[in-house]
Amino acid sequence: MKALAHQIPEYEIYCSFPGIGEQTAAQLLDELGDINRFDNGNQLNADVGIDIRRYQSGSFTGQDHINKRGNPIAQKLLYFAVGNMIRQQHGHPNHIVDYYYRLKEKRPHPKMNKVAMVACMNKTLKCLLSMTKHHNKYRYRYTESVVSVKA
Repeated sequence: MKALAHQIPEYEIYCSFPGIGEQTAAQLLDELGDINRFDNGNQLNADVGIDIRRYQSGSFTGQDHINKRGNPIAQKLLYFAVGNMIRQQHGHPNHIVDYYYRLKEKRPHPKMNKVAMVACMNKTLKCLLSMTKHHNKYRYRYTESVVSVKA
């Protein structure tokens, strides 16, 4: 699978994202297909199945949940990729981990772990779509500015 994925130009872009290794990138390419077919990140999130489902009737508003009608394998891959990013945060900092901790510490209502993880999955998909459309590898701007200042 990895040998076939090396031939696809998006593979290098996916591998540049911290927390996504060669095997995960190959599996994501297989499950997501060509993500350039989506016009925006919301369409990609709906395809994966992590978009918000709201229930409203009259003045009643139910609790929001994710839809879960998409690709369950892609959902699991993204969940584990975000978990890898959080575990590897000291060696490979990225803005997804920063966003995760901002959600967890947000006052007055901090988010629960799985809610923050799904929000990070959403942000990861949107970043992958943007990186693929612009043919850019991942850059964590804060670390780049620190390195350029020290040099």
